[in-house]
Amino acid sequence: MTYKTLADLTRPKGTVRTLSQHEELPLLRDHLLRLDRTSRHDRFHGFMDDGFIVRYAEKCANDGTVVIAYLEDGVVRGAAELHPPDGSDEGIPEIAFSVESKVRRHGVGTVLFRKLISVARAKGYKSLRITTGASNDAMRALANKFGAHLSFSHGESTGVIDLSRPSQLELAPSLVIAPIEAAQAIANFNRAYWRFLFHMYGWGRKRAA
Repeated sequence: MTYKTLADLTRPKGTVRTLSQHEELPLLRDHLLRLDRTSRHDRFHGFMDDGFIVRYAEKCANDGTVVIAYLEDGVVRGAAELHPPDGSDEGIPEIAFSVESKVRRHGVGTVLFRKLISVARAKGYKSLRITTGASNDAMRALANKFGAHLSFSHGESTGVIDLSRPSQLELAPSLVIAPIEAAQAIANFNRAYWRFLFHMYGWGRKRAA
């Protein structure tokens, strides 16, 4: 029997970062093309052929869309898109998410959502609009955790996230931490612990002359 250490259980399996503009087209395009039929249907609220996805990725790479990606071995397996407010009738940025089936149920969507909200706040946005298919239960549940109030209309669920105040999930994060967040959490704890010891015992202080 193989036993896993704490390091094994918390070692990050991937990285999350914002793609640079020259990376967006091929990496986002290939990720979206890899989505299985159900995932593609959920992401685009209907089945879209490969040609549509290629054109969609080209548009994202040229219209100022921010793409936050979850990568494993340099391959995008999940993506959060922050579309500029120019294309919205109400002037509210639109957001969208996609996660490949092989990395689902590992907290990838939650990590992407948190990173996207952080980027949106840094840009000064006050609210975000999210639209998802009526059958995409996972995304609707995730959106609700981040404060979206979804309403159903014409086969879609649409909601707005108020960025002026933290969501319930941000105020009370889950005890189940995604692997790609756990290592950072442990590192932060270790730093705080050693600062406490140095302060308590006066280690590192200069002795009075």
